[in-house]
Amino acid sequence: MTDTIPLLIDTDPGVDDALALLMAFNDPRHRVVGLTVAAGNVGLRHTVANALKLCEVAGVDVPVFAGCTSPLVHEAEDAAHVHGADGFGDVGYVPAAAQAQAEHAALAILRLSHEHAGRLLLVALGPLTNLALALRLDPTLPQRVARLVVMGGAVTAHGNITPAAEFNIAFDPEAAHVVFSAFPHLDLADWEATIAHGLLHDDVVGWLRVDSPRARFYDAISRKTREWSADRRGAYWHSADALAMAFALQPDGAVEQVERPVVVELEGRHTRGATVVDWNRQTGRSDNARVLLRYDQERFQGLIRAALAAG
Repeated sequence: MTDTIPLLIDTDPGVDDALALLMAFNDPRHRVVGLTVAAGNVGLRHTVANALKLCEVAGVDVPVFAGCTSPLVHEAEDAAHVHGADGFGDVGYVPAAAQAQAEHAALAILRLSHEHAGRLLLVALGPLTNLALALRLDPTLPQRVARLVVMGGAVTAHGNITPAAEFNIAFDPEAAHVVFSAFPHLDLADWEATIAHGLLHDDVVGWLRVDSPRARFYDAISRKTREWSADRRGAYWHSADALAMAFALQPDGAVEQVERPVVVELEGRHTRGATVVDWNRQTGRSDNARVLLRYDQERFQGLIRAALAAG
């Protein structure tokens, strides 16, 4: 299918990532050409195993490339308390039969950017370590990427891991700085947009009753995360990576977005990892980010339901 859009997903599965990947696998207008995997939600051994298992459950033949085991500079804490120690709810799934490719994720990003130059949709769902390493190896990478969509940041500093910072950016701020500085334009789906697009727990439970292998598996691996969310965040569950993937797959579903300069804070005692938006364009920097503010909620939820029911 040569008319499909090649889609490369950099990810750290993670329950959120799993839902986003199911959405990508289910979209006939895109062809997933690879999953490049980093540490983030949990350690690399688990995130790679989770990516392989999800491909098996979904019945897709997508190469998985293991990448960076830690942030570029400073160590960071993972999110195992949310996703489970293995990132997939500690359900004890049988490991996938397939194995990761021998090629490093950063090298795979560069190779695939050449193979699909000018057409590649690159979606980053986790810490940006792999992508930053690829940029250090080859700074011309942005010239070959048609569109970069990043799940990360908190555009008015209402963070989810620190008071000012969102998890993906705070996990490896140096990597995020490299990426935000190198790409002249990227699309940003941040944590605050995620909060604005909550999913009612009761609705999600209903969607997961669908009799499909994907829904059954996702119901199992997400239960711990959904219970954690219900206990701390009330009636709504939030899937940041799913929202970013909806924005990536169907950008025309965006109801409100704004372009502004965005930089990553590296040194602040209380603000390290914050995404600083120049709302008033005071710095003279060029707009480098299109920030998603509102997405069609009905379309977003429809994409999730379709992905869970597939197969």
